[in-house]
Amino acid sequence: MKFETTKFKHNVIPIKDIRKRSKDFYNLIKKRRSIREFNSQDLDDNIIKNAILAAGTAPNGANLQPWHFVIIKNKKIKKKIRKAAEKEEFKFYNKTAPKEWLNALKPLGTNENKIFLEEAPILIAVFEKKFTIKRKIKIKNYYVKESVGIATGILISCLHYAGLCMLTHTPSPMSFLNKILNRPTNEKPFLLLVVGFPKLNCNIPKFATQKKSINQISSWI
Repeated sequence: MKFETTKFKHNVIPIKDIRKRSKDFYNLIKKRRSIREFNSQDLDDNIIKNAILAAGTAPNGANLQPWHFVIIKNKKIKKKIRKAAEKEEFKFYNKTAPKEWLNALKPLGTNENKIFLEEAPILIAVFEKKFTIKRKIKIKNYYVKESVGIATGILISCLHYAGLCMLTHTPSPMSFLNKILNRPTNEKPFLLLVVGFPKLNCNIPKFATQKKSINQISSWI
């Protein structure tokens, strides 16, 4: 089977510059933190658009690009999302969560109150698409969760590089997002990304700044 190809253009960079770039990126990304206190300062839509486009370049199964991003700015919709999320979170913290999980969350000081869902100027709902419908034909997508996870990582990295703060929020279940955002049944919520600037004197859990060493997270063979 023949298929079209195109020439790959690669800019050759000296090793010393590659090494510097990798170090520069690490020094930037290691300052990323999950923020739960946002101010309401508006954001330029182009910043978010560029980040979404960056996410859309992610490697993915058979280039089927099984993702959809819903950018939420409307205050009424954010309020609906908060109400639905807090309903699920109340059940989690008070009924369904295993004791071990609750103990693991204690240092974060989290609870069912999710005011950041209304405070932050932007919410990005990330959906994974198990299959796509084109001209009434069902097309199966492959490596969906892996693909969407990589795209979300790029999205987070781009937003952090741009100078914004964020929080990954995953109430369970998240099916309420389909209803509120009018998304089709072939899409499943992957996570909510809360985006904006931190409040003045915003606090974060101290233990969250402690990251494992290179020897703890990698093996060289």
